Amino acid sequence: MNGHLLEVRDLHAEAGGREVVHGLDLTVRGGEVHVIMGPNGSGKSTLAHALMGRPGTRVTGGSIRLDGVELVGLPAWERARAGLFLALQQPVEVPGVSLQSALAEALDQPGRAGLAQRLAEEAASIGFDRRFLDRALNVDLSGGERKRNEILQLGVLRPPFCVLDEIDSGLDVDALAAVARRLEQATTEWGLGVVAITHFHRLLVELRADAIHVLVDGRIVSTGGPELAAELEQTGYRSYGVA
Repeated sequence: MNGHLLEVRDLHAEAGGREVVHGLDLTVRGGEVHVIMGPNGSGKSTLAHALMGRPGTRVTGGSIRLDGVELVGLPAWERARAGLFLALQQPVEVPGVSLQSALAEALDQPGRAGLAQRLAEEAASIGFDRRFLDRALNVDLSGGERKRNEILQLGVLRPPFCVLDEIDSGLDVDALAAVARRLEQATTEWGLGVVAITHFHRLLVELRADAIHVLVDGRIVSTGGPELAAELEQTGYRSYGVA
């Protein structure tokens, strides 16, 4: 654990002209893993997009602070510079821009030294085919390969915090295990703080969770330990009024 701190206070956010997140509070410290679970339509992706400032999602109230820096109102690239990383649920292709070029631009000058070697090491750690390192970003990659590519970029950039929007979707069992292990290592290697949005308990077989939060109708309605995720796997969200 390190001194980094992500604080979300009374967050309200809308998408498509409708408020989806209603007064959410969340505190994540460096090295911690917080998991957001909830039924479809509960606001999980909207929360991720609001944290990162993705166009189309608008924060209408509340605060998002990273180490005391207010992120609300900043464009996504400035939030990334401040130390926040978002792994998208559906990573997009960027034709004409190589993976290495994109990462070189994201890093400061001293951080670019040895970039090719770091890419190769991160690729090996998650079983990402080195042939893909020379392609344009995400072009002609499968859904699972794009998800691994997100984790590879995370490992190279090493931000204080990441938000993972269903990183487990599209990954087979072996790929999911490799990704979860790398995330677990990152929590101690450089004190990465993780907000992981998921539907499934299987992500947590390798990734140790400090807290599980249940999101229903844009609000956190319950918080517990890893046992809560196992319970949800068995019973679903009926006890929270969701059919």
